Amino acid sequence: MDLVIATAAQGVLWGLYALGVYLTYRVLDIADLTVEGSFPLGAAIAASMLVSGYTPIAAILVACAAGCVSGVITGFFCTKLKIPALLAGILTMIGLYSVNLRVMGKANLPLLQQETLFTEWNIWSLDAAANVLLIGTVVVILAVLLTYWFFGTELGMAIRATGANPHMIRANGVNTDVMIVLGLLLSNGLVAICGALVAQSNGFSDVGMGTGTIVIGLASVIIGEVLFGTRSFKNWLISVVLGSIVYRAVIAIVLQLGMPPNDLKLFTAILVAIALSLPLIQSKYNTMKKGVQ
Repeated sequence: MDLVIATAAQGVLWGLYALGVYLTYRVLDIADLTVEGSFPLGAAIAASMLVSGYTPIAAILVACAAGCVSGVITGFFCTKLKIPALLAGILTMIGLYSVNLRVMGKANLPLLQQETLFTEWNIWSLDAAANVLLIGTVVVILAVLLTYWFFGTELGMAIRATGANPHMIRANGVNTDVMIVLGLLLSNGLVAICGALVAQSNGFSDVGMGTGTIVIGLASVIIGEVLFGTRSFKNWLISVVLGSIVYRAVIAIVLQLGMPPNDLKLFTAILVAIALSLPLIQSKYNTMKKGVQ
């Protein structure tokens, strides 16, 4: 039971990361690698502020603001300097590595003796994993509700339309460059919050903790879409978060079955490749089935 709760807690926290990846990958139709830099940026800022005596809430808010700024920088590269989105994200990610080192002052910053959101808000004296699950669930529900509300507004609809059909929305007088920057801002803000929460949950911040996380985000998005569907925008948001929990459950299961931890990245990459190819496999299977009939 302890393993189930701990796995669900990590899945819920990483649901914020999956939401951030979803906003760029599906809503804006952009492959943004900035998230691999904004995730440890959120963790680094939160950890540094906690060590300096700031409150957990203040640390999370500043981490979110820093993540938003990193998204704006990538957006500037894309829209004003006309650098391809993939390269723009890589440039920002590489730059953030040095920024994160500057923020923390060293490669790893422990939080074992610091008050975090999960120790400060343990109202019912729950064990660590259960408390992380409870607070993480509340935070993710708020994030999903706010995201759903925002993308139902005129501005949010314009961002969605920019990803779906930029020529049409541009013909209606909307500045698509601004929409792209706003989308990247929101995405990296969510990812930075995730980084801040994960650092407080794990008890440390590390400069390399963002490496390969884009694959985790994509796996969560794809698994959620395949298992829980994409009937509506609301359903899509919920599916992404549930996909994150399922992904963590799968990882926990394969580790229990004896898979070496060093093989997890390879396993995740294969899992994402299979999930991405499922629509094509299903289409070919249906075609063959009709041919036989």
